[in-house]
Amino acid sequence: MKIIILGAGQVGGTLATTLSSEANDITVVDRNESFLRELRDRTDIGVVHGHASHPDVLLRAGIRDADLLIAVTSEDEINMVACQIAHSLFHTPTKIARIRAKEYVNYPGLFRNEAMPVDVIISPEQIVSDHISRLVEQPGTLQVLDFAQGKVQLVAVRAYYGGPLVGQELRYLKKHMPKVDTRVAAIYRRNRAIMPHGSTVIEADDEVFFIAARNDIRAVMSELRRLERPYKRITIAGGGNIGLNLAKKLELKYAVKVIEYDRKRAEYLSSQLERAIILQGSASDRELLVEENIEDTDIFLAVTNSDEANIMSSMLAKRLGARKVLTLIANSAYVDLVQGGEIDIAISPQLATIGSLLTHVRRGDIVNVHSLRRGAAEAIEVIAHGDNKTSKVVGKTLEDIDLPESASIGAIVRETREDPDDEESKIQHEVLIAHDDIVVQSGDHLIVFVVDKRFTRDIEQLFQVGFGFF
Repeated sequence: MKIIILGAGQVGGTLATTLSSEANDITVVDRNESFLRELRDRTDIGVVHGHASHPDVLLRAGIRDADLLIAVTSEDEINMVACQIAHSLFHTPTKIARIRAKEYVNYPGLFRNEAMPVDVIISPEQIVSDHISRLVEQPGTLQVLDFAQGKVQLVAVRAYYGGPLVGQELRYLKKHMPKVDTRVAAIYRRNRAIMPHGSTVIEADDEVFFIAARNDIRAVMSELRRLERPYKRITIAGGGNIGLNLAKKLELKYAVKVIEYDRKRAEYLSSQLERAIILQGSASDRELLVEENIEDTDIFLAVTNSDEANIMSSMLAKRLGARKVLTLIANSAYVDLVQGGEIDIAISPQLATIGSLLTHVRRGDIVNVHSLRRGAAEAIEVIAHGDNKTSKVVGKTLEDIDLPESASIGAIVRETREDPDDEESKIQHEVLIAHDDIVVQSGDHLIVFVVDKRFTRDIEQLFQVGFGFF
């Protein structure tokens, strides 16, 4: 696939690095020559120096025969104009734009071919806010991923000493929870992936990825670790777009405080939020944190646009008694260095965003992609099409599907009608946790976990439909 990426910043650079390892033809455009030079030195991609929305620059990047344009510069207007030019002058099939301003996103009818031809809108701030809010809703998790509109979740937790299943084989999971259906998709032990089998023994400190219906998540977690009490008091350091989005999501269910350094921004936050308390000051101010009883905070969320400020305020909050700290870190190289010590959870915003972009790059009818383990693994939601003659999966039991060794199917979401004989009756979604004897039907959504993303292309080919289907 020929892909042009506009913007060599954190999101664009990470995306280029990810896609360049998958036999795609990648060209990155940016006005910053040092960004481009750094990218070219470590990846096999083309680079073009210039203004991302200028037609002559797009031509130099190869827009005439590009399959996909991804505009992720820091300026909404440049991203939108680039998509307009790609559509009007060069008929580029698919155009994705990063749009941050809600004034654009919320305006009805703006993003369509007759107006502003953007096929897919990406808001990294919204994606990161959603990612963090899911972690808040499930205390004790390292990662929470939604599939099938939230009906199924893939959750990562660290197994603790004393968990009922720790030290036992996975086959006993069903005996421990006879009324709950779940499947362990992967285990990471000392940063090495283990594909789970019935005889696999869970050890303390393992990072366990399991999949279950949303309502069963807490029950499964209780088998792996002591359940943490739900959060009540939340402190958010940073009132930018992410901090504001988070506060809006959380303030109706939790007691929320937002610390914002800039006075004008703090005043704006006060006008936008209903219940959250806005504090003007530095999140690294020890006196402020002590005065605001940081020791009573259940989780401290550091989401400013400075890695250093986030790391320092998180460490200070933890030492002053905050129960848990979550830190946003743009430099992904820092994530592994800081997570697990005084910082409980470190999140890379660009890696959280990459999955949304990959959904539109992957071949086959893929509706959801989540990038995991700093981009090394992926969780994919893919729809099966065809019949037993045209498909390699439809009509087969799960044990007969020829999956790569590093992949496993965690669950199936199947659409059924309330009355099978009435096509107008209400559609229901049935969650089937993967077992060997389940037969895949056309239209099923399969949740596939790929430990090594180098095998993602094999998954794409597995779900492609033969020509006889058409």
